[in-house]
Amino acid sequence: MRSSSNPAFRNLPNTGGYAGFQTQPGYHQGGPGFGGYQQPVSQERPMTVDDVVTKTALTLGTALVVGAITAVLVLGGSISPYPPMIIGLIAGLVLSLVVIFKRTPNPALVLGYSAAEGLFLGAITGVFEAFVPGIAIQAILGTFLVFGAMLVVYKTGAVKVTPRLTKWIIGATAGAAGLILVNLVLSLFGVDLGLRSNEATPLAVGISLLFIGIAAFNFLLDFDQADQMIRQGTPAKYAWYVAFGLMTTLVWLYLEILRLLYMFQSSD
Repeated sequence: MRSSSNPAFRNLPNTGGYAGFQTQPGYHQGGPGFGGYQQPVSQERPMTVDDVVTKTALTLGTALVVGAITAVLVLGGSISPYPPMIIGLIAGLVLSLVVIFKRTPNPALVLGYSAAEGLFLGAITGVFEAFVPGIAIQAILGTFLVFGAMLVVYKTGAVKVTPRLTKWIIGATAGAAGLILVNLVLSLFGVDLGLRSNEATPLAVGISLLFIGIAAFNFLLDFDQADQMIRQGTPAKYAWYVAFGLMTTLVWLYLEILRLLYMFQSSD
């Protein structure tokens, strides 16, 4: 299986396929697959597209419901945005690490992560919505349009997920993460590079567009990983990993689109 920039997929228990399952009873080697994948005999049902769609819908729905409630409470002045923002950020980070390094998929952890992200994003969205009414629905629609467009691109084969493209996307994602980290550290010391300015400067807009593009291309790797897992007969429970992986990319994309929209509309 090709590598991925998404940690949810990079830490799946496999060694050139899903050989990590070979010690489980009821598995045998042979049949179609990649890297000597141990085909399930009877113990576990293989993953299907419906599994991926259902788990992703549950994960995304949890985030949307929690986020919507949080945003409404923040906008109404019922709660301050900072407690849910901090709690959601910390809880989301902790739960994501547990999900990534835990060897067995856990629906409760994935849904808990989704709820934490909903809390975090809802608080941020409430703040942005207070300054620019209507920006939340624009950001949500923009995120789903990009997601849908990349799904069409992948399904039609307009862009092939080759090893070379995979390496490029992973490198670009690592570079973006490094740039964000460096900018954050420097900002703590009062150094402003202008990379993440709230004003629509050419540099800030260019960086946001670049990050949106990288996040969009990450969907291609997510779709490809899910497709390979289905074709290899990966146990159905690992659909939760796919849902988690897609959720992490959606969160990043949404934040970047929200920031870009704010830069343009707040300066009007």
